[in-house]
Amino acid sequence: MSQEGDQEQSDRKKYEFRKVIEDLKDFDGSGTQLVSIYVPEDRQISDVVTHVTQEHSEAANIKSKQTRTAVQDALTSIKDRLRYYDVYPPEKGMVLFSGAVDSGGGRTDMVTKVLESPPQPVESFRYHCDSDFLTEPLEHMLADQGLYGLIVLDRREANVGWLKGKRIEPVKSASSLVPGKQRKGGQSAQRFARLRLEAIDNFYQEVAGMANDLFVAKRHELDGILVGGPSPTKDEFLDGDYLHHEIQDSVIGKFDVAYTDESGLKDLVDNAEEALADAEVMKDKNEMEEFFKQLNAGDLATYGFEQTRRNLVMGAVDRLLISEDLRKDVIVYDCAECGNTDYEVLDRRKSTPSHTCSDCGAEVDVTDDDREDAIDHLIEIAEQRGTETKFISTDFEKGEQLYNAFGGFAGILRYSTGV
Repeated sequence: MSQEGDQEQSDRKKYEFRKVIEDLKDFDGSGTQLVSIYVPEDRQISDVVTHVTQEHSEAANIKSKQTRTAVQDALTSIKDRLRYYDVYPPEKGMVLFSGAVDSGGGRTDMVTKVLESPPQPVESFRYHCDSDFLTEPLEHMLADQGLYGLIVLDRREANVGWLKGKRIEPVKSASSLVPGKQRKGGQSAQRFARLRLEAIDNFYQEVAGMANDLFVAKRHELDGILVGGPSPTKDEFLDGDYLHHEIQDSVIGKFDVAYTDESGLKDLVDNAEEALADAEVMKDKNEMEEFFKQLNAGDLATYGFEQTRRNLVMGAVDRLLISEDLRKDVIVYDCAECGNTDYEVLDRRKSTPSHTCSDCGAEVDVTDDDREDAIDHLIEIAEQRGTETKFISTDFEKGEQLYNAFGGFAGILRYSTGV
């Protein structure tokens, strides 16, 4: 498989895992009865079964009958799942979750999930029993690769944060006490200028302190640091050696940025395109720039669920663009009277509505079996037609537009279809 194909499969798997994690985080257990087990690829299945059996035996000592029964049922469910595996787990290991979760009205449902071959290997065996499923290690595995430190500042304010893969994460901010250039009152010009320079120096030290506190601990993981702001502020800051020397050495570029609030961090990433050529967010940005280019030309772009689906079915889509933040289902309404098929996209948490056929007006019977994840629905068509799928971050302007203005679905076409 090509590198692009590997990346596409990795993005698909990350999406599928994120869906499961979001569901798991919504579950609550009554007491410490939700079991999570992380199994590395070199741990024999027989060892895991032995551990689960021992935990099942020790659970007999739990005082609460409800909790005792729930934990033992969860462990039994996990043992049943482990029977499907031979000597070792799949490549990169697996994670198992099981437990009785609150389903409302004082009732519980048994939930068991097995996630195989996560995007990053499971590092060590871990057994966890609590009122919540342990998802943090899995979330860490799903984090996009690449770590850059971000600093934007002028003489009024500063913001410091991260670019983690595709995600821009603001962390710290500061406002300055630097007076304006126009002095008031009876101070001498020299004294006012001296006090102003002292205030600027103090502010630069404060900003450097924020950056050092954030970046020094991660200095061996950093791919670089970007600094943005107006001239001469960013130049004064960098030339003044305010940053820790190891952090200073990691600065890979300085860039003009108009804003220094949190939005300035996004502007900094946008303006650092050459320095970030290999970063994941730049690949997303390039895809969206190509989409808008074709959209403006009027021939080779499509957007919205229905138009994108129709172009996919025709085999006309070269690249399918899907917002990473999208969480939608599609309901397929097949009319028994006239054979027409309608589609409706709605929020995943909304119930399935009734429907009348758009062609003949007949009531269409529908069940939850006629409902599926909208992204999975389109990707299945894309794979059948040889279409690449790209998941697009919302952490830059055009990525936000894909989600907010175009419904989260778009495509770059191989040829014009008029759809």
